[in-house]
Parts: sequence; structure tokens; C-alpha cells
Amino acid sequence: MNGYLRSDGRKGIRNVTLVVYLVECAHHVARQIAQKFTPQHVQVVGFPGCYPNEYAQSMMEKLCTHPNVGAILIVSLGCEGFNKLRLKDVIAQSDRPVDVLTIQGEGGTRSTVQKGIDWVQKTKKRLDETPIVAMDVSELVVGTICGGSDGTSGLTANPAIGRAFDKLVEQDATCIFEETGELIGCETHMAQRAITPELGEELTKSVEKAARYYETLGYPSFAPGNADGGLSTIEEKSMGAYAKSGKSKISGLLKPGDLAPAGGLYLLDVVPDGEVRFGFPNIVDNAEIVELIACGAHVILFATGRGSVVGSAISPVIKVCANPLTYSRLSEDMDVNAGRILDGDGSLDEVGDEIFDLVGKVGRGQMTCSEELGHTEFVLTYKSFEPIGPACLPHA
Repeated sequence: MNGYLRSDGRKGIRNVTLVVYLVECAHHVARQIAQKFTPQHVQVVGFPGCYPNEYAQSMMEKLCTHPNVGAILIVSLGCEGFNKLRLKDVIAQSDRPVDVLTIQGEGGTRSTVQKGIDWVQKTKKRLDETPIVAMDVSELVVGTICGGSDGTSGLTANPAIGRAFDKLVEQDATCIFEETGELIGCETHMAQRAITPELGEELTKSVEKAARYYETLGYPSFAPGNADGGLSTIEEKSMGAYAKSGKSKISGLLKPGDLAPAGGLYLLDVVPDGEVRFGFPNIVDNAEIVELIACGAHVILFATGRGSVVGSAISPVIKVCANPLTYSRLSEDMDVNAGRILDGDGSLDEVGDEIFDLVGKVGRGQMTCSEELGHTEFVLTYKSFEPIGPACLPHA
């Protein structure tokens, strides 16, 4: 496997240019710039809000310096609260090409779009010169999430991903699972797998926080589609979601944008800290994918029973379909048919090996279904987090 070498020593499996809008008012201009190029090479990401938010600022800085990203064009309206100069400075320090276009100062939509197109074309030559070097499995960061879960998810796709995670951790890759709001009832089991008792306490607290969060909102992370698909309670859904983590020891607890200090298995806490604020949205799959990527994930393993078709603007998304009936209907969107386990055509270990092998192929440049179909979903909204404590990364 080869990777694009970045100045901080990390390596990417893709070399995309990001066109970043800093307020919804600049979204259209950013999209017009990117549409002049192939989706595999130029992607649009952004923050819709006008009021500044430290979480969004930090997330964007981590995303724009992700190893899969090679160049960044920032598109500003001009009066939003996002600190574009700080963002530009952070990117410039990473030795990536970066520029800022401010619509209010560039003459409007057409002028800004043309200047953006010119910049991306000019920058392409420098991107083509990015050093390509050997990359080991131990340098990979792999995230996992489940969405559109049903009664088959916890029987096939989720535990098969857990098998793949165990193989990756054995080779010292970094593996990140999340969805603390869908781990309610599993916190004691997670704590027993922590590498220190203190970390076990932090893992338990993260799930207890999620339970309080949903209690205040008045509903858990349990959608009508989950019930229609055969799930009965959040606890049943949690057991299935927990299976994605495999059986390895848990090395640490991260929050969005934190980078793991070494290979191993990590839990990502995506539920905001502090009192529940109703201006902050409920947890959604696309936002969680973005948070996994902000933690360095090169690739995302997405388990689905009902059938999800989303992708990502920065890192490839591998769809692992849990339900054989769903796979028969949506095979063009699915990379792995874990539902064949229920049909007696494979075991958990065999599908786990298939997922593990596919991660390597994607790392070597093979496109996922979501990439081929042009799925580039991206969600970044308002949240608030406190820094993690020393017990969260005991071996840092």
C-alpha cells in the first residue's frame, strides 16, 4: 500500500482538494467552483452557521489538515463569524496550498467562481507532485459507524466489522468506534476491556452522559425505521452496535478532532458536553462520519441493515450490508454483503476477512461504491466539548 506523504509525517490514501465555505451564504459559490472538476479530486465541505463556534473552528482545522487532503480553497462571504485567517494560518503551517476568496471583496458570484476555478487549476500541478511512499497497515486509521440498523445488524454486519477491527488492531492500526448514545447498557462490558481502571471509569461516564442527554431530549437514538426493522429497545440496538468494536482491549477515549497517539482501539465520544442545548442537533450519521474523519480516519466502515447510501467528502466509506434482502435491493450501493451469513453462504470470520482485505484494497486506490456514485455528504454544526483528561489516553 502506498500513501501521499504530508509534512507532519502522516500519509493519506486520497489526495483531494477541498473547497471550504464558511457560512451557508457562500455554499453555492463553493459548489459552483467544485463542479468544474471531477468529484474524486475536488470536494465541497463547510460550516453553515454565521455565529462562531470553537468546535466547528477546531473541526475544520483538523479536516483541512487531514492526510487525505492535499489543498484547500476557503470561500468566505465576508461578514460571517468564522475565523478564516486562523484557519488559513493553520493550513499554511501544514505546508498545503491554501487561499481565501471573499465574495464581498471579489466582485460577487461570477467573479469569485472564476477566480476559484483558476486557483484550483493552478494548484493541481503542485498536488500532482505530492510524494508517494510506502504505507503500512499500522499507519491506517479506520473508523466505524452503523446507520439504518435493523434486527440483522447485530447478527451479521456489526460483529463482522468487529472481526475486521480485531485483525487491524493486531497489526497496530488505529481503530475508532463511536455512538455512545447507542452503547447504553454496554458500559460495564466496555470498562472491563479498558487498559486501565481509570480509563474504564471514563468510558462509563461517556455513556452515562449520553443517557442523560437523550433523557433530556425526550427520546433515545432509536428511529422508527429501527423498530420497523425488528429492533425492540435501545438496549437491543446497543448490543448490536457494540459488536462493531470487536474484542480487543480499549486503549483510549477520544472526542471529535482528537488524534490517537498510537495504534489500538479507541472509543469516540460524540455527545456534547455540558447542559443539553436544543440549538445543537441530535446525533446524525453524516455528522458522526465527519467527526471520525476529524480524528484522522482514512476510511469508514458503515454497517447498515435497512440500507444507507451516504458517503463522505474526504475519506472513502465502505458499506457493509447486514440484511440479505436489503442487499438484493440496494446492491449498487453496498460494498460487502454480510447478509450472506444468514443465508448460510459465509461465516462471521469469512466476512470479517473480506472487510479487512477490502480496507487494504481501498487503501491502494480501489474506489468504494459511494465514491463511484459521487456521494460526498458532509454535516458540521454547532456543538461544545471539554478537553479530555489524562485518564482518557493513559499511554499517551
